[in-house]
Amino acid sequence: MEEVQLAMGEGVLREARRLLSDPLSPHAEVRYAGIRLAECLVDALRVAESRGMRLPVPDSEEHAAAEERPAPPAHPARQRPAPAQSP
Repeated sequence: MEEVQLAMGEGVLREARRLLSDPLSPHAEVRYAGIRLAECLVDALRVAESRGMRLPVPDSEEHAAAEERPAPPAHPARQRPAPAQSP
């Protein structure tokens, strides 16, 4: 079921990107894509939560050591570009 939900989300995302890249896309279609994206996000969060609950509980010492490690750097593709500066 998780695989189906995530695959559907990828399909909706592809279609939404197509709509959003066209400045002449009708408002109703863009709104519908937004509603579908929200539904897919709910499914993806449910999948993530479900998978997280299946992870083994770490030992308290290992858990404490993991919390002390710095967080890994954000993936460059997921970072928002800096706003353009006006001259």
